[in-house]
Amino acid sequence: MARVRRNRSFKLANVYDRRSREIPFNAEMAEVEVDNPLALDPGEKIMAVRSIRSDPLGRLHAHHQIDEAQYRGGRAFQDDWEKAERGPQAMDPTREYVDGARMREPVTESQRQAVLRLNRIERELGTDGAALVHDVLVLGLTMDEIGQRRAVRTQRWIDYFARRFRECLDRLAVIYGFAAETGRQRAGQRR
Repeated sequence: MARVRRNRSFKLANVYDRRSREIPFNAEMAEVEVDNPLALDPGEKIMAVRSIRSDPLGRLHAHHQIDEAQYRGGRAFQDDWEKAERGPQAMDPTREYVDGARMREPVTESQRQAVLRLNRIERELGTDGAALVHDVLVLGLTMDEIGQRRAVRTQRWIDYFARRFRECLDRLAVIYGFAAETGRQRAGQRR
């Protein structure tokens, strides 16, 4: 019996291609450059795909509507919010006491520092700015949804919310140390 010859050439370049070929029909994806976890040299980067469907900050960054400092400031705010949210919870007197129930976790130093930073941010952004940042970064609302919640649905208001949100991201970048404070920002604070 004759042997079957195989002329298939194996390309090693395709072996390491981990990109997904099938994505859902309603997916919103963006390419991002990240550190290579398998790299031998420190600082080596690879291209990865990230979902921006339920991430308003990621969507703004992927569409180049905000810069890297604003993006990092927003992510730092989200990180602080997650740390602070995990803190101690109030005791519910209506619940029946169960023997062997877990004790509440004590507040850690990182949680305390996160709460202090969030308090400073609320003072510097003001009530409206802090509420806008919370709506977008914590609740994941779009500018249109924020306008609907505040009963203002015109394009002018949506543009105002977007502009104000970018101003708040500028301030977050300065607070977290990702950007330097400009002379105009210092003059605006003194007023």
